[in-house]
Amino acid sequence: VQLVESGGGLVQPGGSLRLSCAASGFTFSSYYMNWVRQAPGKGLEWVSGIRSGGNTYYADSVKGRFTISRDNAKNMLYLQMNSLKSEDTALYYCLSSFGSWGQGTQVTVSS
Repeated sequence: VQLVESGGGLVQPGGSLRLSCAASGFTFSSYYMNWVRQAPGKGLEWVSGIRSGGNTYYADSVKGRFTISRDNAKNMLYLQMNSLKSEDTALYYCLSSFGSWGQGTQVTVSS
C-alpha cells in the first residue's frame, strides 16, 4: 500500500491550493478516504472524508472552503482548498479507512 501526497506549498491568505494523493497497492475505489492535518505543535485534526460512492464530509473549520473529491479510475484523491487562512497551515495527510498514511505535504498560509 502506498499513498503519496503532493501539491502543498506557500500561499497567501485568501489563496488556493489543490492537494493530490496518489494511491496504489489496494482497491482504491472500495475504500473511504480522508484528509487529516497536523498543525505545528498540535494534534491531528480530521479535515474531510469521502465515501467510495462520492458522499463527502467536512470538519466545521473547513466547510464551505475545502472540497474533497476522488477519481477512482486514476486512484487519486484530491483536496481543493480555497479562501485559505493562516490557521490552515499544517502538514496534510491522506489516510485510508484501514489506517494507511502518506508522508504528508506541507501547506503554509502566510503573507
